[in-house]
Amino acid sequence: MSGPDVHPIEAESYRIMASRVDLSDWPPGARDVVARLIHASADLEYATTTVIGEHAVPAAVDALRRGAPIVTDVTMVGAGITGGSSVSYLSELGGPVPAGVTRSAAAMQVAAERHPEGALVVVGCAPTALFEVLRLDWRPAAVIGLPVGFVGAAESKQALRESPLAPIAISNVGEKGGSAVAAAAVNALRRIARA
Repeated sequence: MSGPDVHPIEAESYRIMASRVDLSDWPPGARDVVARLIHASADLEYATTTVIGEHAVPAAVDALRRGAPIVTDVTMVGAGITGGSSVSYLSELGGPVPAGVTRSAAAMQVAAERHPEGALVVVGCAPTALFEVLRLDWRPAAVIGLPVGFVGAAESKQALRESPLAPIAISNVGEKGGSAVAAAAVNALRRIARA
C-alpha cells in the first residue's frame, strides 16, 4: 500500500505484512479489507478466517458512495472509523431495556426503525447486536459482523454466514474480532470508495 495519504509507518507495516502472509488468492477489494483487518490487529489468522460474501464489497462501497448511514453497535467502533461519521443508538435508549435484551440489541432495534433500508451495519463488539440484526426485518446495504468474545461471538458470525444476508456480509470464523477490526473493515471500504 502506498500513495499520498499513506503514512510511512503504515507503508512499512504493509511491507512487513506482505513478507509474512500471501493475500494474492483474495480478489481485489476483498484483499484490501483482509489486509486492513490484519494491519489493525497484527493477527495473520484473518487471512484464512475472514469470510466475505460475493456482493459485500461492492454493496458496501456503493452504500458509502451514496452517503448511506454507517450504523454501529457501540460508539467505540465509530471512534475508529476515519474520514466520516457513524451513528450508534445506545445513547438514545434512555431507561432500562426489556428483560433478556441487551442494550446493544435494543440499540439495533432503534437503528432498524430509523434506517430500514440501505444502511451499512457494523457490529464490532456485541454478539447480541449481531443476533438482533439477523432477527429484525431489516434491509441493510451490507453487514460487517466482527463481534468479539467467548460467549456468542463465533455463533453470531456463523448465523450471519448462514442467513440471507450472507452475500452482503463480512465476518470471520471464530471468537476473534472487536471494535478495531470492525472499524478497519469500514476504513478499507471507505478507501476503496474514494478511489
